[in-house]
Amino acid sequence: MADLRPAILGGTPLATSPIRLVRPVLPEFATLAADVEQTLISGMVTKGQHLAAFEQAVATHLGVAHAIAVSSCTTGLALVYRALGLNGPVIVPSFTFMATVSALIWAGATPRFVEIDPTTTNIDLDAVRAALTPEVQAIVAVHNFGNPAAIAELEAIATDAGIPLIFDAAHGFGAQYDGRPVGGFGTAECFSLSPTKLLIAGEGGIVATNNDELAHKIRTGREYGNDGKYGSDWAGLNARMAEYNAIMGRYSLEQLEQAARQRSQYAALYWAALFATPGIDFQKVRPNDRCSYKDYSITIEASEFGISRDLLSKALAAEGIDSRAYYDPPVHRHAAYAQFAPAEGSLPKTDWLAQSSLSLPIHSEMEFSTIETVCAAIKRIQLFGEELAARL
Repeated sequence: MADLRPAILGGTPLATSPIRLVRPVLPEFATLAADVEQTLISGMVTKGQHLAAFEQAVATHLGVAHAIAVSSCTTGLALVYRALGLNGPVIVPSFTFMATVSALIWAGATPRFVEIDPTTTNIDLDAVRAALTPEVQAIVAVHNFGNPAAIAELEAIATDAGIPLIFDAAHGFGAQYDGRPVGGFGTAECFSLSPTKLLIAGEGGIVATNNDELAHKIRTGREYGNDGKYGSDWAGLNARMAEYNAIMGRYSLEQLEQAARQRSQYAALYWAALFATPGIDFQKVRPNDRCSYKDYSITIEASEFGISRDLLSKALAAEGIDSRAYYDPPVHRHAAYAQFAPAEGSLPKTDWLAQSSLSLPIHSEMEFSTIETVCAAIKRIQLFGEELAARL
């Protein structure tokens, strides 16, 4: 009987070895050795041929005029915000990673937080419309967990208002909107290449845009704003990407489509195993879109599931299974951004999602049995939910 019980109640953990939330798929050194050696011999460790080749390959993949590699998605966002001259209110969701908003502050703008649609986890269109005033200078939307935002509708709103639309596409590589890779929409899209993503460069980011003037500013901006004559067109940053990161990124780009398809398979397996479990719901993806599933996130309705999201996460940890609560607390509840927070209780959907969302293990090379183990653990934890709630 003990083995039927969750590990947190004395049963045997289901995971025979720890199941990590993420595990980056990285190349063997031999794959990169020749390019790394050439870089060392040439002495061009930045601004060399590998960076140029990587940028061109990404631009081709995304179908954009410009793909500019930078040191991180955060610096890419900050440069875009600054290059657009944003220094007033900008509409932005609070259910996002803090960098979406911290880059706004660094650029001199102020966030105007709005609600999300808890079914998609992305910015709510009616909330955007309601927040538009003559003072608003831009809209920032997020492809949360790799789920494409309502791009066409947001573009129409931004066009009608005559303001830029920027996408935080940190989770976006591998995602598709109406069959097209995200990246060529709005004024600019900013991607992350950190180890939790599908396309990995170690560290780094991409600013994708079809705007020639903006692209020029980002390219000079990542070089301190240097105009090439040791002057400054504008106050930029050191946001260069090293050659080694570009080499890794080129390899990872070759594996991207396979990674995206694999993750879609894993997401389907999770859904099939858990859809009938009371109190669990799933991120809604439009039929013509593809989510990258940078994270596989479910929501837990405690009144139906039997225990809270946090207790489920604790019970999964006892089973040897990692999970994570993104983004709790939401950004408007961070101390650094409290001065920009709206009135208490005005973002109830954001607050609910932050308290209910749980990301389960997913990476680009998983055994199906790993997903089966995670789902079996969730089901047996739910089965003993009443006892768990009473005891813990």
